[in-house]
Amino acid sequence: MSNVRFKALELLSQKDYRKENAVEVPSKLSELFCEKVFSEETMREYLTKEAFTSIQDAIKWGTKIQRDVADQIAVAMKDWSLSKGVTHYTHWFQPLTGSTAEKHDSFFTPFESDRAIERFSGGMLIQQEPDASSFPNGGIRNTFEARGYTAWDPTSPAFIMGTTLCIPSIFISYTGETLDYKAPLLRALHAVDQAATDICKSYFDKNVTKVSPTLGWEQEYFLVDSALYQSRPDLVITGRTLLGHSPAKGQQLDDHYFGSIPTRVMNFMKELEIRSIELGIPVTTRHNEVAPNQFELAPMFEEVNVAVDHNSLLMDLMARVAHKHHFHILFHEKPFAGVNGSGKHNNWSLATDTGENLLSPGKNPKKNLQFLTFFVNTLKAVHDYADLLRGSIASAGNDHRLGANEAPPAIISAFIGSQLFGVLEELEKVKDGKMSPEEKTDLKLNVVGKIPNILLDNTDRNRTSPFAFTGNKFEIRAVGSSANCAEVMTVMNTIAAKQFKTFKLEVDALVDKGLKKDEAIFNVLREYIKVSKSILFEGDGYSEEWAIEAAKRGLNNLRTTPEALSHELDPKFIALYEELGIYTERELEARNEIKLEKYSTTIAIEARVLADIARNHIIPSALKYQNRLIENVKGIKEIFENEEFKVLAKEQMSLIRGISEHVGIIKVEVENLLNAIAAAKDKNDSRKMAESFCNDVIPFFEKIRNSSDQLEMMVDDELWPLTKYRELLFTR
Repeated sequence: MSNVRFKALELLSQKDYRKENAVEVPSKLSELFCEKVFSEETMREYLTKEAFTSIQDAIKWGTKIQRDVADQIAVAMKDWSLSKGVTHYTHWFQPLTGSTAEKHDSFFTPFESDRAIERFSGGMLIQQEPDASSFPNGGIRNTFEARGYTAWDPTSPAFIMGTTLCIPSIFISYTGETLDYKAPLLRALHAVDQAATDICKSYFDKNVTKVSPTLGWEQEYFLVDSALYQSRPDLVITGRTLLGHSPAKGQQLDDHYFGSIPTRVMNFMKELEIRSIELGIPVTTRHNEVAPNQFELAPMFEEVNVAVDHNSLLMDLMARVAHKHHFHILFHEKPFAGVNGSGKHNNWSLATDTGENLLSPGKNPKKNLQFLTFFVNTLKAVHDYADLLRGSIASAGNDHRLGANEAPPAIISAFIGSQLFGVLEELEKVKDGKMSPEEKTDLKLNVVGKIPNILLDNTDRNRTSPFAFTGNKFEIRAVGSSANCAEVMTVMNTIAAKQFKTFKLEVDALVDKGLKKDEAIFNVLREYIKVSKSILFEGDGYSEEWAIEAAKRGLNNLRTTPEALSHELDPKFIALYEELGIYTERELEARNEIKLEKYSTTIAIEARVLADIARNHIIPSALKYQNRLIENVKGIKEIFENEEFKVLAKEQMSLIRGISEHVGIIKVEVENLLNAIAAAKDKNDSRKMAESFCNDVIPFFEKIRNSSDQLEMMVDDELWPLTKYRELLFTR
């Protein structure tokens, strides 16, 4: 294995990837935007007026597209695709594997013995039939029940990857249950649209007919040279390094963050941006992140459904472009110990079809009251459903990151800034029931009216907060870098929809009792503020003091995935989802089962890989070096007298003893690890199995790693089999 390591390093020294993979960027990237997307502009060019109006109505209002119109759209899509060199089409969907899926079919259709045409109909556009049993289903489908369906989602535009037309779609089983991330997300978006629109029309602006949640994600990732990546079996199989001694220099100097982007990485970024913009992904930001060889990119805000699709598409695209530049991209939340892991901050807001951001204050008290309404209701939703939000970001990879020095803790709290906190304290003092004209005027002028000016100075952020208000949006900071944004966005929009509906019912009830609308709103918001204050926290979320304080406030600290997932099937949460039509109880149980199984499988794979590397790579290399030391000691003994020999061979003897001790520890702990895996797998319940992998298997990882990392500092560098951290993190 050490030969592989040195060959990889030698190859790197001989190659000039900076020059070989130089990228020319067009003078105007804007001219490439949506070049490979069946965009609104392309639709206008290729569709009849009837078909164009039909698809726009489907996008905005969710109206059904008639079959004859679907045929027209399909023909237009085909003609446009053929003009771009496309030969196949696929329904592009997002099953519960965590990655995207596609089954390609050709436009090519023979119709006589020696003749053929390119054909694509409305039926082909609307529906395909992939195998539903081989995807994660949580027991919804039996192995022999293979049928499933993908159905076109017209709200997300079709696009071209290579020579394939990709049609964003939902994925359901034969029985109609959802088997993907997109279908529940679309339902949640519909629910929050209805609930938020009702509030706007009733209390603030009758012209609002639609509210669209928006999402701006920030994607963090590592780049590792492909040859070095291939020399690390743990990286190849698990996506993270299971062993490895920290280098003398990591991120202590903070010199990588926002530093000059390395030329080779810049070439990758340039090509990625060109390809992204062609696919309609509006990437605008790129920079070095905190850890060596860690980077970030971010796009403009988009409607949530499109933003989720674009993030999934981008992750696929990043891997393809990285390969071309002889990099491998790492999306694991913690690929390297001792340096920052990677997250995917989800910035969430609400936009009306009249052009307003509902989480941004306006120029008058009425608009500011609208802002406060949606702001306070969002905090109330997070307060009531904090554990559900925590479960949506739970994964084996994210467990390594949450609560560490670069990520929020597992305790769900909200940061809003001291100025807004002061505003809420003032609103808490609102008089119960009717208010005098003087009281209302004072409140609107001196509290509500001052919000825009307050927010001008409220720009600081709390990196330790899982849910932070950052001026005109909420940032969900705890999402893992490998996650599909759809899961946390489904939860966020579901809980917001529920809270908005509850708010309107309570306000209307007070109005029916004789209160004015603004009085009723203030009264309801006052009670929400009182209830929600327990999740508001401005301090250091990493501190032990906060963990103690959070417990006093009644906030759960769900440190591990099994703990977080144990709350998902709370009857309160099931009732929420069923009331809004997001999931059935059966679908929820299936998804919980899938996540528990994925957790256990992930830990089991990591454990077996660790055992293999420890036994077949680390121990043999250590013993090989120990044998050299033994021969050296024998030679010294032959040359020198006993007293002088003891002095001269002291260090070698110490090394021999140390190697034996650590080899012995590794051997014992690997046996213990394998026994723990077997015991965990014997559990006949998915929750108990996950808990066993968490509590009984994972503790052996650190014991084996500690001894291995000690051996790394003892064994001759030329004999060490694994590419070291200093090479993985600092070779560019």
